[in-house]
Amino acid sequence: MALIISAWSKPSSLPFSPLQRVTTTKRARPFSCKVLNSGFDQAQRKQSALHSSFVAQLRREVSVLADGVSVVAKEAGQEGETHGRILLSDVVVQNRREVFLRKNWNALDIASAGIVLATHLLGLCAPFYFTWPAFWVAAGLYLVSGLGITLSFHRNLSHRSFKLPKWLEYLFAYCGVQALQGNPIDWVSTHRYHHQFCDSERDPHSPIEGFWFSHMNWLFDTKTVIEKRGESSNVGDLEKQPFYRFLQTTYLLHPIAFGGVLFALGGFPFLVWGMGVRIIWVYQITWLVNSASHVWGKQAWNTGDLSKNNWWVALLAFGEGWHNNHHAFEYSARHGLEWWQLDLTWYVIKFLQVIGVATEVKLPSQVHKQKMAFNN
Repeated sequence: MALIISAWSKPSSLPFSPLQRVTTTKRARPFSCKVLNSGFDQAQRKQSALHSSFVAQLRREVSVLADGVSVVAKEAGQEGETHGRILLSDVVVQNRREVFLRKNWNALDIASAGIVLATHLLGLCAPFYFTWPAFWVAAGLYLVSGLGITLSFHRNLSHRSFKLPKWLEYLFAYCGVQALQGNPIDWVSTHRYHHQFCDSERDPHSPIEGFWFSHMNWLFDTKTVIEKRGESSNVGDLEKQPFYRFLQTTYLLHPIAFGGVLFALGGFPFLVWGMGVRIIWVYQITWLVNSASHVWGKQAWNTGDLSKNNWWVALLAFGEGWHNNHHAFEYSARHGLEWWQLDLTWYVIKFLQVIGVATEVKLPSQVHKQKMAFNN
């Protein structure tokens, strides 16, 4: 669910990614995917088509068709070597990618890694520039920019889970831009491809290629991601809106300008905490949705992928950690489907609905829940 940086480029030249992929588009390279991971809890796997024995004892081949791409599941070891399980999980790494040791780094990869490194180095100054006003600035911006990602980029723009008046939709999207995770067009495109090819070799960020690759390393491997997903043709709804094209072409100006405002208001402490600590915090939490929520947790629904419900990620990420719920009902504005599943993003959406601002709020029907249940 996260991109990092977008460069200034023409909207038509965008294939994908962190510093806006200005590379020419390519046809997707054909992939075969060995589905070695079910990710379901022991009690729940009994009814799953991807039983836990898939990992160690699968004797048959399962062929499915995903958007015209043949995905074949075979027993580990039949075609290629696996790389062991991720710690404290049953997720098998099939094709570990060594991103940092490779030779084909391009300018965008270097720039993306540079900005991530710069924010982390800025954050190291935090103990030496601590003030309570700076701390509360960081906390407030965590809430604002975090909801910009979860409420706007994710549930509103990626999945169209509800509608807002355009002025409010654009305001929330602008808050998301300040999270420094990319412009809305790029972010949404990547996330939609994630759902389309979830936990296959065409997924932009899956733990089947290693925990750290799904967490953040995928951001620094432009060539591989472009080859996986092919042409970026899944965001026509955003590309036709001038506001989002404007954010795409001027993306980096906005967080830079905001950093200048913080410095003017509170000096270096505000810059360190508001742009360093806060951005690092939101980065890592967002990345945990991509990694930890596909590795650790429980599955309530038969989604056929590795998505998990992870309570501590949900707590940090404003409800995004109820990830198996989300993958079962992608269109749902509510991710915490049980009363005890805290979902701050949903509470904000519900408030907006109550005051008449949010409309066409989508929730899973009982029929759909029965269809996705393990006992169906």
